[in-house]
Amino acid sequence: MSSDVAGDLDAARREVADACRVLAARGLADGVLGHISVRVDTEHLLVRCRGPRERGLAYTEPADVRLVDLAGRGDLTGGYRTPAELPLHTEVLRHRPEVGAVVHAHPFAVVAADLAGLPIPPVLGANDIPGAWLAAGGVPVYPRAVLVRERRLAAEMLSAMGERPVVILRGHGLTATGDGPVQAVLRALSVNTLAGMILAVAQAGGRPAQLPAADLAELPDLGSAFNETTAWRHELARLAG
Repeated sequence: MSSDVAGDLDAARREVADACRVLAARGLADGVLGHISVRVDTEHLLVRCRGPRERGLAYTEPADVRLVDLAGRGDLTGGYRTPAELPLHTEVLRHRPEVGAVVHAHPFAVVAADLAGLPIPPVLGANDIPGAWLAAGGVPVYPRAVLVRERRLAAEMLSAMGERPVVILRGHGLTATGDGPVQAVLRALSVNTLAGMILAVAQAGGRPAQLPAADLAELPDLGSAFNETTAWRHELARLAG
């Protein structure tokens, strides 16, 4: 392995580790459950694995992010093992070539809203513009509360997901994708924010109303420098604080 490739992998490991810690800090991955992967090439991925000193996503270190192939074979020395739901990642990466990273988390508000029969439409506008556009395209639901540990089940999830960047797993959690871990985590955070607001409105006796098309059309694209780079700088600063 060349030093350039090794350096790229080390940088990717750090990014995945940061993404895991952000996910936990934001309450989307409490305890020891949840994982993030990033595509390396057509046959390999880096994925957050569990080691002999597992402490949960909030304490993820780059060493917890391991290089494996689509069958889960690879650098698992030192007592590491891949997530039981590795097929959830690998099936998405196999069939969605535009996806660079996959996040799987268990956000309480998202699961609760779905179990309450509440869909996730765009109810917030300027509050979270990328989230509004994401929700406007639809947030699908995989209606089985199973551990996605087989390719067969992952294929079902992928079918429910379609071409959307996110899918709710009923009674289970959320799968979010992106061109990298940053975008995937920020999308998961947007869905969770929407779900929390929808639950709050419903609990107050209201009915969450979808934004009018005219309001959606007024929402500008603030660009990735703001929507992702600045937003991620904030998330990392929260961790440091």
